[in-house]
Amino acid sequence: MSKPQHGNTVKIHYTGRLSDGSEFDSSRDREPLSFTIGSHQVVPGFENAILDLKAGESITVTIPAAEAYGEKRPEMIATLEKSRFPENIPVELGIQFQIQAPDGTPMVAEITAIDGDMVTVDANHHLAGKDLTFDIQLVEIV
Repeated sequence: MSKPQHGNTVKIHYTGRLSDGSEFDSSRDREPLSFTIGSHQVVPGFENAILDLKAGESITVTIPAAEAYGEKRPEMIATLEKSRFPENIPVELGIQFQIQAPDGTPMVAEITAIDGDMVTVDANHHLAGKDLTFDIQLVEIV
């Protein structure tokens, strides 16, 4: 059996956990995740973890934040006056909403703090700054 190569499409099952052991995602109750090696469809550390596997093999790997969703970037966090929010966005902790990056790319931001009339918004990926542990099984090389 061969190992996956650049350009191969693979199907994998995975379970992702944070350092405290809490599960943040899993493919176990659905179809395997399918992606093409080298296409940047998954974070680099995840893709690199399967390169030495053969179909049917499994691995548990911890991917540092830098090889996953990156470190939290302070420039992606802003504090705004509550009055700047459109009426259709409820100003409540944990609310996520779509904004546009300066280049027009849509991105998700989350309200992370409210202090009187000031609201802190974080546009970092929710897994940024976190090391991620994955149980990965290479199901098939297509």
